[in-house]
Parts: sequence; structure tokens; C-alpha cells
Amino acid sequence: MLKEIQKRPFVRPLFIWITGILLQSSFHCSLISLLLIVVSMIFIAFAWLAPGMQPEGCNYELRWIWGVVFLSLLLSFSIQRTAYWQDRREEPAVSSLMKFARQEQADLLKPFDRLNLSKEEKSVLATITLGYRKDMSRDVRKRFSVTGVAHLLAVSGFHVAVVCGFLSFLFSFLPKSGFCRWGRYLSTLCLLWCFVVVTGLAPSAVRAGLMLTLYLTGQVLRRRTDGYNTLAAAAFCMLVFNPLYLFDVGFQLSYLAVLAILFLQPRLQNLIVVRNPLVAIPWGWITVTLAAQAGTTLLCLYYFRQFSLVFLCTNLPLTFLSTFLIPAGLVWLLLPPGIPGYGLLQLFVEKLTHTLFWIVDAFSRVTQVTFQGRIDVWFTVLGYSSILSFLLYVKTRRPGFLLAGLLLLLFIFFELLIERFFTG
Repeated sequence: MLKEIQKRPFVRPLFIWITGILLQSSFHCSLISLLLIVVSMIFIAFAWLAPGMQPEGCNYELRWIWGVVFLSLLLSFSIQRTAYWQDRREEPAVSSLMKFARQEQADLLKPFDRLNLSKEEKSVLATITLGYRKDMSRDVRKRFSVTGVAHLLAVSGFHVAVVCGFLSFLFSFLPKSGFCRWGRYLSTLCLLWCFVVVTGLAPSAVRAGLMLTLYLTGQVLRRRTDGYNTLAAAAFCMLVFNPLYLFDVGFQLSYLAVLAILFLQPRLQNLIVVRNPLVAIPWGWITVTLAAQAGTTLLCLYYFRQFSLVFLCTNLPLTFLSTFLIPAGLVWLLLPPGIPGYGLLQLFVEKLTHTLFWIVDAFSRVTQVTFQGRIDVWFTVLGYSSILSFLLYVKTRRPGFLLAGLLLLLFIFFELLIERFFTG
């Protein structure tokens, strides 16, 4: 386990940074952290003057001291950054950027009036392509929620990945070497972040944008990228900018879903070896959906008190439709009217939107489509801890993880019994 963490340099600072956020949120220890910073800086100042104490020249026995010093500094900076954001929730630069995004959204929404769609369908299309949710009624949101595809209504990693894939396909005609390689890289990143900004800088979209930026940077530099390290780096960058992202529901769901996909999806896909490419692609989508749902179910029950029972039936067709609808809708919005092929593209966007809305509406009418449940924060923590213990046992085969998972399950069982006894 420690070796796996050591292979990924962003995991350890991420854990330390999150610890600082939680300490400041729970105990308000900013004054203590200031004292810790002063003590650490005094130690560093004296250490540079003492022979043999410098980090690059000290003996192995003294390295743990420098580790403690840098850990203390990182923890203290995390506490101070969290305290800053607790007093000031929004910076002027962010406010200006959001105003710019809203203005661009308003300008891009005007062409939707030319579409032969109902008001509800237009609101769905505006939400999926631009992240504009103000015109969407509560009834439409409920339909998407009960069918297990509410993530389509929030610009998330799926939307950013679709846009990135479309841009990569668009620039694929350029040579893959020399100046064109860097031109394609910079063009993809600029357009990708334009999409993230215009759609409102949602935490899940920013996370996906950061991960894809790191991935594409590794590709253009011809370096291997690790999914877990990239995920940790994206989370660390976001939390350094705004530590309060840690308590955002979208942030939590997004990172849990991606973490579950990275760990579970390859194992689920290997359960059935599919060689036919026509079957392998849908099977890959199914395993991704199952992995993401497994990672977010407890959190969804904690926040939303419900769980869709038809998510597997709806995610596959709606993900397929959205993969074409998102880039087609964005291209149609940017094209000037009257250009050859504009009418055909508009008809294509209308048909996709009709079909997507019809599927959601049909499944939302099914009786007993959701499971209603209510769990508290301790049940959620115990549940995820037990799942993590069992997954670590599957990976390492160490009995200690199995024992920890069984003990946590026992605690969950006792909590359910106590709750039933007192409520009954």
C-alpha cells in the first residue's frame, strides 16, 4: 500500500492538504498554524547555517526531521488557506470570470429560439450543451433524477471528455510531429477551457479539465501518465485554489466516481472477455456505469435520499445520444445560419433531443423506479471505509484488510439494529 502511494507523488500532499482543511473546518486552528509556520521557518533558517543539516547534504537519520518540517508547513498553509476562504468566499477574478461566462451563455442561448422543440426540450438541450439550468422546471429535473441520469444535467467529466474527444478528432488531420503537434495541443486546451468557463466552472468540469490538461501535457511531452496520480494532482490544484471545494457535492461525487472507475472498471471488464468490437464498446460503457454507480451510491443516498433502479437501462442509450448531441449542439450554435449543411445539422440536433427526452419521459413513468433510503454521515463513512477495506483485501490479499472490513460491517449492523430499536 505504501509503495503504491510512493509511486504517485501527489497523493501524500493531497492527504495532508485535506487534513488541514478538515482541522480548520472543525477546530478553527489558524492561530496555532501560524505559530507552527514561525517555528518551522526558524528551524529552516538555523538549519541552513548548521553544517550537515541541509536537505541535500544531511545524513539519512535526519531526513525524517525535514519531512516533519515540510509536512508541518504544508498542513499549516492548508489551514491558513481554508481560513482565508471561510472569510472570503469569492475572489474578484473569479467573480469577473463568472460574469463573462454568464454573458457568453446569454449570447449563445439566442439561437435556441430557432429550434423546433418544446420549451422543456430546449431547456434540456441548453443544460446539456451550455450548463444553463435556469429555464429548467423542477418536474424535468425530477424525471432525470429518478431515471438515474441526473449527471447529464450538470456539466461534468463526461461532457468535458466528449468535447475533448471531438476536438481531438477535429485536429486529427494535423501532423503528429513538429510544430503541428504543439499547435494541436494548445488549440485543444484553449477550446477545452473555453467550454469549461462558458458552462460555469462547475467543480466536476474543472476537475475533468485539469485531468485532461495533465494527460494531454504528458502525451505531448511523450511521458507516461498515471490515472491515480493525475486525479490526485487535479484534486490538489483545486483544493489549493479553493479548499471549500471539498464540501461541494459535485466535487465529492465527481472524484468518487472517477476513483471508482479507475479501480473497478478494468476488473469488471475483465470478468467477461469480449472480442467482438461491436459488443466490446457497449460492454465498456456498462462497466463504466456500474463502477461509477458503485462509487457514488452511498453518497447519493446521503445527499438525495434516493437511488435509481433503472440507471443501467437509461445510461447506455442516453450516454450514446449525448455523445453525439453535445458536439453537434455546440457546432450548430457556433455556425452562422445559412451555411451549407446548417439545416441538416439543426434537424439532427432536434431529432437527438426529441429521442433523449422521450426515453427519459418513458422511463420516469415506470412505477417503483427509485429506491428511497435515508442514511446519516456516520453510516456513509463506515460504508465507504468497509468498501475500501474489502477492495484493498482483493488487491493485496492481506488478512488485516479483510478483518477491518468485517469489523466495519459489524459496526454498520449494530448501528442499524440500534436505529431500528429506538425508532421502532
